[in-house]
Amino acid sequence: MLTLSRKKGESLVINNNIEVTILDIRGDQIKVGIAAPKEVPVYRKEIFLEIQESNKNAMNLDGMDALKNLF
Repeated sequence: MLTLSRKKGESLVINNNIEVTILDIRGDQIKVGIAAPKEVPVYRKEIFLEIQESNKNAMNLDGMDALKNLF
């Protein structure tokens, strides 16, 4: 993992097309702005993990039923 120090108003760029800017710092909370192309999905990690789990469960249940119905 790369660790960088940034101050309020400073940014970093990922892959030439995603900009992450530190908007505000208050105590132990940091407000982050992300500018990315529309085709790049951006999720909070806990939401991303929920989506992954939901997709995995859907594939296990629906996929197996669909395969059984084929034969």
